[in-house]
Amino acid sequence: MSDAPWTIESISAALGDPDLTRRFLAEIYRAPAHELLNTFAKWQRIAQDTIASLEQADEIITCEADGEEPPGEWIDGDQRIRDLVDRIGARGAA
Repeated sequence: MSDAPWTIESISAALGDPDLTRRFLAEIYRAPAHELLNTFAKWQRIAQDTIASLEQADEIITCEADGEEPPGEWIDGDQRIRDLVDRIGARGAA
């Protein structure tokens, strides 16, 4: 997002999902006047987080395509999942 001020239109576009956009618009339309700014601010944060997540995902995809390690600290969950499956299997739940 550029430095342009956030608007209902820009938040709707940033959300990128029609169902999420409908939910946002429903909350904005139904918000009482004294809650309108808080509702707007909540959805602005959600839109900003969505954009940041997409940018991070693009960066990770680019790094992996180039054969590089993605930036940041990453925890490999493979062993943790295997351990969990073993514990569940040991209880006879599978």
